Amino acid sequence: MIAPVMVVDDEAMVRKTLAQAIERSGAEVITAADGEEALAKFREMRNPLVFTDLKMPGMSGIALLRSVKSLAPETAVVLVTGFATQELAAEAAREGATRVLSKPVTLHEIRRVLSDTLGNLAGDGWQKAPVLTESPHMETALALARRVAGTDATVLIQGETGTGKELMARFIHDASPRASGPFVAVNCCALAETLVESELFGHERGAFTGAAGRRTGWFEVAAGGTLVLDEVSEIPFAVQAKLLRALQERVVHRVGSSQAVKVNVRVIAISNRDLRAEVQAGRFREDLFYRLNVVSLNLPLLRERPGDIPLLSRHFLQKYAAATGSPAEVLSPEALSRLLAHAWPGNIRELENVIQRAVILANGREIAAEHVLPESSFVAASREEPAPGRTVMEHEKELILSTLKRLNGNRTHTAKALGVSVRTIRNRLREYRVLSGGAVC
Repeated sequence: MIAPVMVVDDEAMVRKTLAQAIERSGAEVITAADGEEALAKFREMRNPLVFTDLKMPGMSGIALLRSVKSLAPETAVVLVTGFATQELAAEAAREGATRVLSKPVTLHEIRRVLSDTLGNLAGDGWQKAPVLTESPHMETALALARRVAGTDATVLIQGETGTGKELMARFIHDASPRASGPFVAVNCCALAETLVESELFGHERGAFTGAAGRRTGWFEVAAGGTLVLDEVSEIPFAVQAKLLRALQERVVHRVGSSQAVKVNVRVIAISNRDLRAEVQAGRFREDLFYRLNVVSLNLPLLRERPGDIPLLSRHFLQKYAAATGSPAEVLSPEALSRLLAHAWPGNIRELENVIQRAVILANGREIAAEHVLPESSFVAASREEPAPGRTVMEHEKELILSTLKRLNGNRTHTAKALGVSVRTIRNRLREYRVLSGGAVC
C-alpha cells in the first residue's frame, strides 16, 4: 500500500483546499502546517509525493525539498508558489523538484502530477479505492455497478451527502475498459455560473473578457476515460441543453468557436437531490434527465446499513492511526455502541470525521466512548424513526434548525456538527423559507 500524499502549507485554507482536491482525485492525503512538522511525518511515512508551499515560516519549501531528497531521492516534490519565475524553476530543478506550480493550482494540474508520479509508482493502483460493505443494499448496488462497468452507458448515482457516490463512480471506472484512462471528477456547484460552459467545453482566446488563451474543457481532458459530473443538478438551465447535445452527439463546441470537437468519454452523473423531482419543479431538463438516467444507482444512508459501521470504523481507524502515528488500534465496546446508536445525518463522511477526531484524542491503543461522540457534542440524534405522519424532510428540518439554534445561528458550526457542507445547510434553509413563506428561525 502506498503512503498518502503530503500537503505542506502554513495557510490552513490553502492546505485544506489542496488536500481536498487531491483526495477527489483518488489519493489519500496527510497535511502539515510547516516544514518541521512535514519532515517529522515524512521520516516515519516516506510519502511518495509531497506538495509544499515555497515561502513558510521557519523551514522554506526549498529547504524541505533538500531534506526530503536527502532522505528519499525517489520521492517526488512539487513546489507551490504565488510567484513562480524562471529563476525559481531552475533552482527547484537543480534541487530535484518534480515541478513548480503557480497558485491557484488547478485540478487539471493536480491530476497530471498524480498521474505522472503515483501512477508510475503503483501502476495506477493508487487510485483504486475499495468499497467496503457487508450491506445487502450496497451489495446490490455494487453488482449493478459491475455489470454496467463493462459498457459505455451513462450512469446516474443518487444519494444523500456523504453516502459514497464518488467512490462508487471510481469503482465503475476502475472496473471498466477505460480504467487506464483519466478519471476526472468535476464539482458542478463549485463552478462559477458564468463560466460553467467554459469549464465543461473549453473556450477560445478572446471568447469573452479575460479569455487570454485557449482553454481545454473537462470533456476533452477526460478523453479516453471517465468524466464525473458531481452535483449535476447545479448546472444552469441554459447550459443543460449544451450538455445534452454533447452527450447525444459526442461532440463539444468550445465557447467562441463553431468548430465541433469529437470527444470520447464516459459520463457518470452524481446528485444528492432527486433529479426526477427537480424535473417536475422545472429546474432540470426532462430530456437531459433521461439521457443521464440510462442506469440508475441509489445509495443507501449509513443508518440503513448498520452492519457497515464497525467495518468502516475499523478502516478509518487504521487509516488515520497510520497517518498520525497514533497508538490507537481498537474501539472499546462502549465506543462502538455509541457509534451504532448515532443517526449519522452526514453518513460516511461524518463517520470518517468522527473517527479521525477520535484517533487524535485517544491516549492509548483503545478508543473510548467519550472520544467518538461526546454527549455534549453533535446533535442528540438517535436511530429513532420519524414520528408517524412526519416526513423525512420534516425530520431533517427539525434536526438542522435545532442544531442551528443550539449553535447560535452559526451555519459553519452547524454544518460541521452534522457532517455536511455549509452549502447544504444554506440550500436547506433557503428551501425551508420557500416552503414556509418566510423566516424559519
